[in-house]
Amino acid sequence: MKMNELRAKNSGELQQELMALLKMQFGLRMQHATQQLGNTNQLRNVRRDIARTKTIISQKVKQS
Repeated sequence: MKMNELRAKNSGELQQELMALLKMQFGLRMQHATQQLGNTNQLRNVRRDIARTKTIISQKVKQS
């Protein structure tokens, strides 16, 4: 997800997005552990999306 898309969301939507990404990361970690994950690059992308989302959330908290 791009930063511009995240900045357009309000804090509630960002929290929902973060929870969805954390669930996705958990699922991908389980697939990786059981060697069912074919594209391991997905883990990296999800981790980065989580970091982006957390960054935007903290920026919005500082602005308020």
